[in-house]
Amino acid sequence: MQDHRNDQNHLENIHRIAVLSDTHGLLRPEVIRVVKTCGAVLHAGDVGTPQVLHTLRGLAPVFAVRGNVDRDAALIKELPQECHVTLGGIRFYLVHDKKEIPSEPKETDVVICGHSHRYEEAEGPVRRLNPGSCGPRRFRLPVTMMVLTLHEDGHIFTLQRIDLLSGKERQEPDPGNLPTDRELDRLIRSVVRQVNAGRTVAQIAARTRAPEELVADICRIYVTHPGVDIDGILDRMERKNL
Repeated sequence: MQDHRNDQNHLENIHRIAVLSDTHGLLRPEVIRVVKTCGAVLHAGDVGTPQVLHTLRGLAPVFAVRGNVDRDAALIKELPQECHVTLGGIRFYLVHDKKEIPSEPKETDVVICGHSHRYEEAEGPVRRLNPGSCGPRRFRLPVTMMVLTLHEDGHIFTLQRIDLLSGKERQEPDPGNLPTDRELDRLIRSVVRQVNAGRTVAQIAARTRAPEELVADICRIYVTHPGVDIDGILDRMERKNL
């Protein structure tokens, strides 16, 4: 399998760019099919495993950053915290969490971030894009990625959202009814504290007003994976919702 990291001739003829994030060790066949039609990949972190990075690099040049779950020694060595790259005359800045974006990114046309698992297009002097997650599904959130198509007449691109689930499998809920990242974080922390205090699943569910099945999942992961942190609990919950 060819490694495209230094394929400069390939980069000069790019027309399509695959933008993805939060693969968390899962590279779906649908993602591979899309990447094969693109000239480069921008990955906004939480790659998950070195194998994901290796497979992508066999398909196209990859520019990726390190996410909060990328703790494998090989990924720490390979992936920077942030990345600046110019493709087709467009200056991209990649970082995993939007909280880490500088207030005024310099020499940047487009910021790519991930972490939230939620697709987003934000306009402004510097355009901000989040392709969502194309790895394990987080509860009932969509599984998405982006493709940017570059045009020769100036530094212009069109943006395509790609939903990787279809039909009944998708069942996208009203975004207003989804728990926010902060709410999920707060719930997991609360459940962990109450498990340590000796409370039962039913008691915790009543106190947090969370579904008992969700509380049971959090408790099970926490108890069976000693030392797991909040991100680790979320990651394992996502894998249950593939």
